[in-house]
Amino acid sequence: MATAAIDEARLEEFVGRVVTDMSAAMSAPLTLLGVKLGLYEGMKGAGPLSSAEVAEKAGCDERLVREWLANQVAGGYVEYDAEGDRYELPAEHAMVFAEPDSPVYLMGGFDIMASVWADEEKFVEAFRTGGGMGWHEHDHRLFHGTEKFFRPGYQAHLTAEWIPALDGVEGRLQEGIRVADVGCGHGASTVIMAREYPNSEFVGFDYHDESIARARELAEAEGLGDRVSFEVASAQDFPGKFDLVCNFDCLHDMGDPVGAAKHTAEALNPGGTYFIVEPNGGDNLTDNVNPVGRMFYGASTLICTPASQSQDVGLALGAQAGFERLSEVLKEGGFAQVRKATETPFNIILEARA
Repeated sequence: MATAAIDEARLEEFVGRVVTDMSAAMSAPLTLLGVKLGLYEGMKGAGPLSSAEVAEKAGCDERLVREWLANQVAGGYVEYDAEGDRYELPAEHAMVFAEPDSPVYLMGGFDIMASVWADEEKFVEAFRTGGGMGWHEHDHRLFHGTEKFFRPGYQAHLTAEWIPALDGVEGRLQEGIRVADVGCGHGASTVIMAREYPNSEFVGFDYHDESIARARELAEAEGLGDRVSFEVASAQDFPGKFDLVCNFDCLHDMGDPVGAAKHTAEALNPGGTYFIVEPNGGDNLTDNVNPVGRMFYGASTLICTPASQSQDVGLALGAQAGFERLSEVLKEGGFAQVRKATETPFNIILEARA
């Protein structure tokens, strides 16, 4: 058999790319430690610090902290003054690592990564059988990580940009309507809307009972228990009639998204709106060949697609389904009008009406 000639330059470039990925993967648990141990928090706004000062602020061993700092410097997460042997966390980096209310706080993503490593053997079985893997079967860090990862974006965009982009919905919310947040998870999106629109009533639904328990705690802590409630139910059978039904980053996870759309159409009052937030994917693979697409395809392979496969129908849309495919699903579910209301680098916001 003929052996393909090896392009040495191409090989060298590719090895460098893989080593870069390995470096990032090895550093991910160190980033988690930086949060859990309070290392980033101690450095936030403190200016240049010695390794001993960083360790003292966090109550940690100096030698291990010094090695951690070296990793952070090598990755460009922390700045280093070699002459003074001091380390500094820039304010912009602190927004990503040490400010949970920042719109660019990304630490939930690292919890999600930890969860998928823990579930490695389950993925082997899912690949071999095609039987899927339910959301509830994952390591617990997935649930908390998902809340932490999505909440900052919802906080920044949901009531400031996404709802105002819907046709006439914000005014109705201000006056007072009934809203269903289907696939609500821990209820971050539900609570954000309820805080902004005190005249409206909100009900969150999710099939995962542990997530519903967490959502109820969150609503009580916010003092919203009088007009926010949470119930265990699926997207195909949630009860009640509503003026607005929302799906936040979950339609593609459903085994039967067409069935979910059909049930939503039945649950909407006349003139009601179906509000869907999905990952911002292009309609073709070639549209998504970028770092965000790579991340979403990874999450889709390990979380979203197996979740759909584990349910009835198992349509397995995937997290990068794209506007065209999502529109087909919604129209098959009974919605004649589907439009892209707005978008961010991470999400597309769809509005559907019967």
